[in-house]
Amino acid sequence: MGSASGPAAKKASAADVARHAGVSMQTVSRVARDLENVQPATRDRVRASMVELGYSPNRAARALRSGRFHTIGVIMFTLSSFGNTKFLEAIAEAAGLVGYTITLLPVSQRTRGEVTGAIARLSEQAVDGVVIVIEADLLSEDDVDLPADVPVVIIDSSRLSERPFIDTDQALGARLATQHLLDLGHETVWHIAGPQTFYAARRREAAWREVLESHGREVPPPFTGDWSTGSGYRAGLEIARRPEITAVFVANDGMALGLLRACHELGRDVPSTLSIVGFDDMTESESFWPPLTTIHQHFDEVGRSSVAMLVAQIERTTPTPVTMVPVDLVVRASTAPPPGA
Repeated sequence: MGSASGPAAKKASAADVARHAGVSMQTVSRVARDLENVQPATRDRVRASMVELGYSPNRAARALRSGRFHTIGVIMFTLSSFGNTKFLEAIAEAAGLVGYTITLLPVSQRTRGEVTGAIARLSEQAVDGVVIVIEADLLSEDDVDLPADVPVVIIDSSRLSERPFIDTDQALGARLATQHLLDLGHETVWHIAGPQTFYAARRREAAWREVLESHGREVPPPFTGDWSTGSGYRAGLEIARRPEITAVFVANDGMALGLLRACHELGRDVPSTLSIVGFDDMTESESFWPPLTTIHQHFDEVGRSSVAMLVAQIERTTPTPVTMVPVDLVVRASTAPPPGA
């Protein structure tokens, strides 16, 4: 029977692996942490020794020696939204490049208790820091017990003024969208807003309103959706029947798709009689009919910057001084001058 079998057998150590593979302890450590700076042949030899000796890296012991687990916790409300999916992809990629793994904890209910519980569960799993993607209006310093000893970066929330946060420049995007429609000659711009419990929706609506007011234009009462194509479609059924509405800024591309569907069904031509601008620049937006003019969010940059800011806190280096990531107006075929212009 091999030495690694049986309850009383001594567990193989990293030193045993190093001797068996003929390498240094540092090389064993690099292989155990999946770092890149090991020759493939050496890596294979070390892994073969680990298997033969029954060695498994003791992550907790490494953490006790270094004070770090090289793990980042990620808390977010949903994986179904386009933005959150892009954030998660970027966070995972950026974390891997600097030698960290991620532990994801989706939160099903948008409540303070759920977020507090998620943070507590992540703390038990020994993470070095936490990225929290907060879309809804539920956090303040008094609402949620954020651990003082764990670095935290917030995405999509400026309420936690004492904590580092990063977000897309929502207001800039709304200004670009509204100004584009005014520059085409439309007298005013209507708006399908997102749910008011979301920071992004409120910022976009406020900036839309400010642009119209600064130009002395009428500010129509906004329609309100819930980010879904269905809510955009329901608003679109009214919009398409009202010829005085010639331009609409929609708070996300999903609702803009619903608006386009309503226009097609009711025979309202886009863009000759109605111009539409969305927000997000989903992968599919250029394949809408007509292709959608929209605001491009750099989700990848937000994700990368959040990891850089968090790792700077963890490793006590100079943090990345980024809090707002700019956006771009992408002009496609869904916008044009108003009828008769």
